[in-house]
Amino acid sequence: MSDLTNIARPYAKAAFDFAVEQKALDAWLQMLAFAAQVAENDQVAALLRTSGVAEKQADLFLQVCGEQLNEQGQNFIKVLAENHRLLALPEVLVAFVEHKAAYEKEITVEVTSATALDKAQQDKLIAALSQRLARKVKLNCSVNPDMVGGMLIKAGDMVIDGSVRGKLDRLATALQS
Repeated sequence: MSDLTNIARPYAKAAFDFAVEQKALDAWLQMLAFAAQVAENDQVAALLRTSGVAEKQADLFLQVCGEQLNEQGQNFIKVLAENHRLLALPEVLVAFVEHKAAYEKEITVEVTSATALDKAQQDKLIAALSQRLARKVKLNCSVNPDMVGGMLIKAGDMVIDGSVRGKLDRLATALQS
């Protein structure tokens, strides 16, 4: 998959730059999401792997996508087909979403806690993380009953381990030093 990620980056950047220029970020996000779902379909993916002619691939893809793509979206699909990159569409979508989040100064934060967080706790966490990260924060909360207490927060490369298990591990390490 990392190979497809490297292939997808320049296409995602080009699509993102065009979408910003046209002030159509949400429209492009919807088009790419739909096209990525089509590319992930087992039957379509099999046809894309076997069909070698770029025009046939583009025609097939555009027939399936129908009116979900505007003229620029159709041209984008044709460019991907010419370069035999239609299978990279899911990775293009992922990279596009990353560009969009950075542009809009948003970040999705993964929060794992021992018990479900109520609305007030989530709001307090969003406020604290927004201030610390200087970005708009979206929480993706999950519950892990194996955690004794506290929470584990992951925001990009940053990890904040406020779990009881993490604190005990750090205490044990300190005592052994």
